[in-house]
Amino acid sequence: MNDRKLTILYGSQTGTAQDIAERIWRESKHYHFKGPVKPLDEFDVRNLIYEPVLIFVCATTGQGEEPDNMKKFWKFLLRRNLPSTSLINSKFAILGLGDSSYAKFNFVAKKLSKRLEQLGAERICSVGLADDQHDLGADAVVDPWIKNLWETLLNIYPLPSGVQPSKSDSLPLSRWNVKIQNNVTSSSGEEGAELSHINMFVSQEPRIAECISNKRMTSETHFQDVRLIKLSSDLDYKPGDIAVVYPQNNPDAVHTLFTILSAEDNTYRYHKNDSVTVSPQDPDMPVPQELSKPVTLLDCATNYWDLNAIPRRYTFQLLSHFTTNELEKEKLVEFTTAEGLEELYNYCNRPRRNILEVLADFPYAAKNIPAHYLFEVLPRIKPRYFSIASSRIYHPNEIHLMVAVVVYKTKLVKPRSGLASRWLAAIEPGQKLPVSILKGSLTFPQDPKIPVIMVGPGTGVAPFRSYVYERVGLGTASAKVLHLYFGCRYHDQDFHCKEEWDQLIKANELTMHTAFSRDQSEKIYVQDLIKRNGESVAKLISDGAHIYIAGNAKDMPTAVKEAFANSVATQKKESLEEAMKSIEAMEQNGKYQTETWT
Repeated sequence: MNDRKLTILYGSQTGTAQDIAERIWRESKHYHFKGPVKPLDEFDVRNLIYEPVLIFVCATTGQGEEPDNMKKFWKFLLRRNLPSTSLINSKFAILGLGDSSYAKFNFVAKKLSKRLEQLGAERICSVGLADDQHDLGADAVVDPWIKNLWETLLNIYPLPSGVQPSKSDSLPLSRWNVKIQNNVTSSSGEEGAELSHINMFVSQEPRIAECISNKRMTSETHFQDVRLIKLSSDLDYKPGDIAVVYPQNNPDAVHTLFTILSAEDNTYRYHKNDSVTVSPQDPDMPVPQELSKPVTLLDCATNYWDLNAIPRRYTFQLLSHFTTNELEKEKLVEFTTAEGLEELYNYCNRPRRNILEVLADFPYAAKNIPAHYLFEVLPRIKPRYFSIASSRIYHPNEIHLMVAVVVYKTKLVKPRSGLASRWLAAIEPGQKLPVSILKGSLTFPQDPKIPVIMVGPGTGVAPFRSYVYERVGLGTASAKVLHLYFGCRYHDQDFHCKEEWDQLIKANELTMHTAFSRDQSEKIYVQDLIKRNGESVAKLISDGAHIYIAGNAKDMPTAVKEAFANSVATQKKESLEEAMKSIEAMEQNGKYQTETWT
């Protein structure tokens, strides 16, 4: 059994790839494999040649870029002096996580597979290409890919005679040991303690920013509250970069959690002032640094566990082991099967039912959650990413964020809301919060003579506000080269930063085209303006213009791309197919960049 080693490595930007990698690690124990699961940049790449089997789970970010915790690994792998036989003794499998609304869909997984094969490694199964845009999300590819992975590995490394896989319906191993000490004095009420605990729960060192102002940009009668939040910070950043924030749960959600966890008839009762100590259970799964010091359950409930999260299927698997009620168990088990996937999505994902609501729906399971499994059932709060809307040159020592407060209805009675946007909307001047900076996926030209066409409906205009003001601050802004297409519903309700744009247009520093889709009977969108301005758009492209699109991923990016192709086709008198190839060539050369979100 000593040769049954798997090394599971992940490149994760938002935490999803990490979740899946840890799932593969848990399942590997059923088949008596051993080996670690860790971020790619924490793996000593010099030991790669000694690993018999490598399993990679890699997300693709931005314009086909690798996640931050994979960059060092990838840089090493690209070294030209690596022999083509470097990994001749290694086998590998890759699961990619991507979004097909981006041109370079799952580019990281594809290029990693190609590079590993160039170095002599043997790919043992097809590269999995999971797609966020699928009706069933990434699970539509992830589940069958993992099933095929185990079938393939067991063919290569069959279990010894007499050794059987552990039962697939047995309780999965928890990642860590968790010890609860009842009713210690909470530090959360002490001055500064709340902020220190937020810092402790982030894996990278943030800086502390202070809110300068938090103002609503949309009219009070508009259906959506969109905020311009200004923060005081000396962090360095460039146009196109991303601000990372670390939200907190609201007090009502925290109260609801402890109402569930501390009920009188619970087998395990937990209270907000209980102390939590997390220690390793398996050497292959160390405790993350941010959990290495004792904290209280209140700290975890406020700053670590995402109480607004949509539970993963793994959560239902765990709850099926904890419940003492047969009807609950039957339903929970059904949700974990391939046949029950559609029903699970109808119950949980489509109506956006959160973990607190699920625990309330399955009370017999909720009252029997052992301490070791609190961090399994309750997922971690993931950092949130916002395009920076300011220029460090024009707005020194400030970071501006445009935040659309997410509130919407599903079939559930209670409206859904976004954890981060609701938290940010409530931040008051003087309040401090941790912020860090990530390099963004949009890279703007340094030459001020290069024409730039920016398409940013709604809050998609944020990175372009940053770039335009950067050019203004440098004294190189010109209406001849800076062309902004902005779209919203109503001129008088959600025209973000209207007065600022008006001043820039008046100063001949910006050309702006606006589409207000609901101000007239015929709906007008940014793509309609691009078609209408086809001659000037095609001229800018022929003059070497760079094109940037930012906004919602649903329909806009495709419609805008077709509009640009239509403009080129009309002016050059060529087919739409030929024009689309020209646009795609611009994408490959970095002259047509997209940043979208769902």
